[in-house]
Amino acid sequence: MNRAVIYSRVSTNEQTVENQLRVLREVAEKRGLEVVREISDEGISGAKGRDERQGFDELIKGSVKNEWDIILVWDVSRLGRSLKHLVSFLEDIQSAHCDMYIHQSGIDTSTASGKMMFGMLSVFSEFERSMIRERVIAGQQRAVANGVKLGRKTNVNDGIITAVYHMRQNNVPIKRIAKDLQIGVGTVYKILDKVA
Repeated sequence: MNRAVIYSRVSTNEQTVENQLRVLREVAEKRGLEVVREISDEGISGAKGRDERQGFDELIKGSVKNEWDIILVWDVSRLGRSLKHLVSFLEDIQSAHCDMYIHQSGIDTSTASGKMMFGMLSVFSEFERSMIRERVIAGQQRAVANGVKLGRKTNVNDGIITAVYHMRQNNVPIKRIAKDLQIGVGTVYKILDKVA
């Protein structure tokens, strides 16, 4: 008999996980699964990260430790709001050889069609990352064309450059120059390379 964990989550304290638990217990019984644990996050948004959702963190850790074979969850939205985070979570549990059953979507990664759906999610996630990357690059190119200088603003001015040069000529160590002028060691080296 495969071991199952039921994960439930509600966003507000006014909601209850009982309906999710009842349905998922029935699913486990019909499938001949032994429910070894029930984990809930109550009153916590799915937009919160793993570190802010204790139950979700336990779910991942238990999956990695092979404490169960399959995770039963009511809906994909119970796991999180971001496709990127969902795919990352699914990859984590898949690498631990743990399957996932998502009741509302009918996705079951222990089946061939469920694995295909998981693959599609991964493809869409990669597509989303590519689109974001393209938009960022286009925005940067547009900014440069409009005369905007990209990157972090520097606090290096002619006075700093002169001070670095003179301090180094007086054999002041690089780290001391950086500390005294409140700039990075790498910045000191860059200034000295330009002056040389």
